[in-house]
Formats: sequence, C-alpha cells, structure tokens
Amino acid sequence: MRIDYPAITKTIGALTEGETDAVALMATVACELHHSDERFDWTGFYRVTAPEILKIGPYQGGHGCLVIPFAKGVCGAAARTGETQLVPDVDAFPGHIACASSTRSEIVLPVRDAGGDIIAVLDIDSDRPDAFDDTDAAELAKILVSVFARPGVA
Repeated sequence: MRIDYPAITKTIGALTEGETDAVALMATVACELHHSDERFDWTGFYRVTAPEILKIGPYQGGHGCLVIPFAKGVCGAAARTGETQLVPDVDAFPGHIACASSTRSEIVLPVRDAGGDIIAVLDIDSDRPDAFDDTDAAELAKILVSVFARPGVA
C-alpha cells in the first residue's frame, strides 16, 4: 500500500481542525502517516526544545533516539538548514545517526510554525533503500504547512 496524498491530506485536515496544541497535532499526524504507507518503518517528530537541540516527540514504530543535536545526522541537517533531506542510502550520509539498524533510507522535513520558525522536524525512515522521492517531499511539506503553520498552534 502506497500513500494516497489527497486522501491522507483530507483525513489529517479533518482530524486536526481547530486543534492548536503542537504535540497533539504531531501525535495525530505521525499516526495517520505511519499507517498509510508500507514504506514507512518509523514515522515521527523531533521537537526543538533548546537552541540547536532536537528531542523525540510523538512517533510510531520502534524506539527512536532521544536527543539529536542540530550538528548531527539527517534530522539535525534538516533543522540546521531548514531544508528537506531526502536520503536514498543512509549509510552514504555523512554523520548519519543509526537509531535503528533496519533504516535504509530516510526523508526529514522541517516543521515551521505560523511565524516561520522551525519547531520540529518530521522524520520518516524506511527499511527499503531509495524509498522516497520528490513527490513525497512536496506532498508531506504541504501537509506540514496546513497543520503547523496555522495561527495559534503552539
């Protein structure tokens, strides 16, 4: 089963309408995305909790790393640069942090609030190589904007 972006966007929109708590929103988005695509082995958020520090937030899948500095790994790169990281082979990514040995490829997107500040990153890991593409990056980014860039989300 591969994700149906129009359907999942509509579902997430309906489930999150009116909610302003960022952690509740992250929990809902992680759950809905994780169960929508067989490529998604780990789906979750790392929240910005201090300058240059990400801490694990709501997720689906096996355990994740608890703390990731902006200076390390794929998640850190997304937070540091503010750009989506599309990694077809995690072993080829300099400084990759192996939270799970099963991860072969990864996509990480910055999550911004209504003011444009990065509040988290969305991390999706796959146990398949080269599992993600530009369509995934674009569609996931649209979902994140629609949920987290709304006024009042905190």
